[in-house]
Amino acid sequence: MRGLSRASLEEVTRRLDAVLTSTETATLGHELFEVVALLHGERSLRRWLVDQSRTPESKSGLIGSLLESKVSPATILVASDIVQAKWSTGRDMVDAAEQVAVFATVAGLAADQRLGELEDELFRFGRIVAAQPELRAALTNDAVGVGHKRALVENLLSGKVSAAALALVTEAVSRPRGRTLEQGLDHFGQLVAERAKRYIAVVRTAVPLSAPQQSKLQEVLTRVYGRAIHLNIEIAPEIVGGLSIRVGDEVIDGTVAGRIAEVRRRLAG
Repeated sequence: MRGLSRASLEEVTRRLDAVLTSTETATLGHELFEVVALLHGERSLRRWLVDQSRTPESKSGLIGSLLESKVSPATILVASDIVQAKWSTGRDMVDAAEQVAVFATVAGLAADQRLGELEDELFRFGRIVAAQPELRAALTNDAVGVGHKRALVENLLSGKVSAAALALVTEAVSRPRGRTLEQGLDHFGQLVAERAKRYIAVVRTAVPLSAPQQSKLQEVLTRVYGRAIHLNIEIAPEIVGGLSIRVGDEVIDGTVAGRIAEVRRRLAG
């Protein structure tokens, strides 16, 4: 998100922070995800709301009438802030609504350590799903009803992860917005990291890293990227040796398998 939309997102987030101090944040997060579903599902509504010839008051009035008696006043306030802001595209507006929904959902985990634990929970569940094709099929099959998927997530995770993790996994499963389940979990993890003002580095290694090695790697990556780094470590024996590190869209591949693959690509070219 850039330019006009980026500035609007920063302002909407700032206004959200003022609301979070005086409302039940779990409810707010849940209701904001319902707003996301409404905006995502109604193309004509999105187009009307991002039309800059419409007045902010008319946009606020419309979203208020659609949500009245269905959600809390706090949710209507945040939704009004979102639709009154200026967005380059309807997609940017929906993405912003999703981001503030995540921020509200995790607001009860203000401590840096607890946000880190949530990042770990989302990462671990993503790896569990990737390793169990039958479970993945049950959670992603379009023929399976949303209610059944939500119940399955509840049975799998209730009491085993934080309420915020349960809410975000349920959202990723039931309303993927065109993402795969793994992409959805990764996306939410990135937003949690954004809330904690750090980046996530997904580290693939053939053997476990010791605590000093992890600390050193965090130190180096923090220096390189200029921001605190949270490590998600995946043990992958197939890479033989070395490390593969992904931070956002950037991949640093220092594995033996990666170097062999590069040689093969050059020979083939």
